[in-house]
Amino acid sequence: MEYISNVLFAVILASATIFFISKVKKIRRNIFLGRKVKFEGDKKDRWKVLWRVAIGQGKMTKRPIAGFLHIIVYVGFILINVEVIEIVVDGLFGTHRFLYQFLGGFYNVMIGFFEILAFGVLVACVIFLIRRNIIKLKRFFGKEMTAWPKNDANIILVVEVLLMAAFLTMNAADHQLQLLQADHYIEAGLFPISSFILPLLENSSVETLIFIERFCWWFHIIGILGFLCYLPFSKHFHIMLAFPNVYYSNIQQKGKFSNMKDVWEQVKLMMDPSADPYAAAPAGEEPQAFGAKDVNDLPWTSIMQA
Repeated sequence: MEYISNVLFAVILASATIFFISKVKKIRRNIFLGRKVKFEGDKKDRWKVLWRVAIGQGKMTKRPIAGFLHIIVYVGFILINVEVIEIVVDGLFGTHRFLYQFLGGFYNVMIGFFEILAFGVLVACVIFLIRRNIIKLKRFFGKEMTAWPKNDANIILVVEVLLMAAFLTMNAADHQLQLLQADHYIEAGLFPISSFILPLLENSSVETLIFIERFCWWFHIIGILGFLCYLPFSKHFHIMLAFPNVYYSNIQQKGKFSNMKDVWEQVKLMMDPSADPYAAAPAGEEPQAFGAKDVNDLPWTSIMQA
């Protein structure tokens, strides 16, 4: 039975990964339909902007409340998914809490920290749902935020709540099984949040606890893989595209324009009529098109931003 479970997990994991990669390749192909772009600025400056804006969430301070909640969800999303490494290994090879044998005491601290983060993400997502659907903040009810954009945001928030709830419930059942010294449930991990769920599980049999733990384990990982497959269709794909988008953004001084060479030469000719009118167009060089009549005339960075 365990062998069948491992094979089933491998099939689901491979299918989700292949589907996601195929969609990313399609998006990448569409982005590079645009024309090439020459970037100005030092790479070090671009990396500084990337760390400050994309990784450090530097722009989130403009709206302190929403920014703080967003950072909690962002950090939680990045760090809690480190546990996915352990889930994948456990799912493929039938192990349980695989990382414990390598991390020892640090594993306990890590799980405890993940639980606090998971609870923070859960609370933040509930607040976001209340702000969008009950308080009904004005900026969420413009024409551009109706229909799919609204539904998309709610779907993501509800999924996050369910995933974090499953994670905490899984740990609670696991903790109770550890206390009962059941089967292969070794004592591993600290459970500062899921411990509050233990009173609800104290009278459950070992078989029931194993079912709850396994159900939440499968729900958690399938939910994550489902989220992965859904991501390319969602506005939340910015979780990934934000990084190249910020790196390749315009880091020149505000107000500085990148003028077309042909236009700039014509302006110089107007300012100095004695200049050679043919100097601006070297022989054999095709003049750059002005504006955009098709997607191929747009910079690929503009398509990525869109």
